Amino acid sequence: MISIIVPVHDEEQSLSTLHGELDAVFAGGALGPAEFIFVDDGSRDGSWNILAELCQRDSRVKAIRFRRNFGKAAALVAAFLSAGGDLVFTLDADLQDDPAEIPRFLAKLDGGLDVISGWKKTRHDPGHKVYPSRVFNWLVSSLTGCRLHDHNCGFKLYRSAVLKEVGIYGELHRFIPVLAHARGFKVGEVEVRHRARRHGVSKYGFSRFLKGFLDLLTVRFLTRFSQRPLHILGGIGLVLFGLGGLGMVYLAVLWLDPRNRPIGDRPLLLYSVANLVVGAQCVSLGILAELVTAYNIRAEDTYSIAETIPSKEGERAAEERGASAGARR
Repeated sequence: MISIIVPVHDEEQSLSTLHGELDAVFAGGALGPAEFIFVDDGSRDGSWNILAELCQRDSRVKAIRFRRNFGKAAALVAAFLSAGGDLVFTLDADLQDDPAEIPRFLAKLDGGLDVISGWKKTRHDPGHKVYPSRVFNWLVSSLTGCRLHDHNCGFKLYRSAVLKEVGIYGELHRFIPVLAHARGFKVGEVEVRHRARRHGVSKYGFSRFLKGFLDLLTVRFLTRFSQRPLHILGGIGLVLFGLGGLGMVYLAVLWLDPRNRPIGDRPLLLYSVANLVVGAQCVSLGILAELVTAYNIRAEDTYSIAETIPSKEGERAAEERGASAGARR
C-alpha cells in the first residue's frame, strides 16, 4: 500500500481540489491501494471541517488534528507513525506539488533507490526565495555529501524502512534524505512540475533560511559525530589548548630575558590564557558527551542492515517446519 501524507495549516481552499487530484491519480487501482493521511497542524480556518467531510466521503482518507501548531516536522512524525504503507509520499497541501507526478516517482524506484526527492527545476516563487534557496541547497550538498538540487522540496517518496530508522524533530524534516544517506540508504531525485500558489500565503519567511542553517549544523554533527562527540569537541579543545600552551611558553621565554619589558601588558597573554581555558572546557564537554552517548546509545544506532539471509520470514518457516516434524515424531 502507498501512504500519502499531507501536512495542513490553514489550507481550506486547497484541500478539496487536492483530494480530487489524488483520487484521479489512484483511480482504477493501477498503482495499488492507497491511503491519504492529512494532519491538521493547528489550523485556524475551516480546514478541519473540510477534512472531516472528506473522511465521510472517502474511506481512504484519514485525518489527524493537533491541539495547536506544533510544526511541520511534528505533523510528519504523527503521520509516519500512523501510516501503514510500504511506500510513503509526502507533499504540501498548497497545490504547488502536482499529484500527477506520483507515477514518475514510482518508476524511479526500479533503480533501487530508497528515497526520492522532488526537484523543482522551474520554480514559481519570488526571487528572494529562489536564490537564497539555491545557495542553501549547494551548502547542504557540499557539507553532507548528499547531493540534491532541492533539499527543501516537500514532495518526496520514502520506503517505510527509511522512516523506521531515521528520527526527526524540530525542523529537521527537510533533512530526512541527508539523514537517510548517512545511514547508507540510496537517495535520488526526480524533476517535478512546480505550480504557482493558487490560494493563501506562504508559511515561510526569511527566518526559514537562518533556522535552516542552524539545522544544517545540527545535521552535520548528527551524521558525523553523534557516536563520537569527543572527536570533534576534543579535537577543537586540543588545538586551542596547544595554541595557548605555545603562547605561554613563548611569553615565559621572554619573561626570563631581563632585557624584555614585562609581559603582563601583552595581548598574547590574554589570548593564550583564553585558549587554554576554552580548550580545557571543550575537552571536558567532549568527555561528558561521550559518557552520555555511552549510556544512551542503542546497538541498532551503530549500523543499518540492508538484507539478511535467511530472512525473518525464512527463519519463521524453518521453525514451523521443525515444530511440525517434532509433532510427527
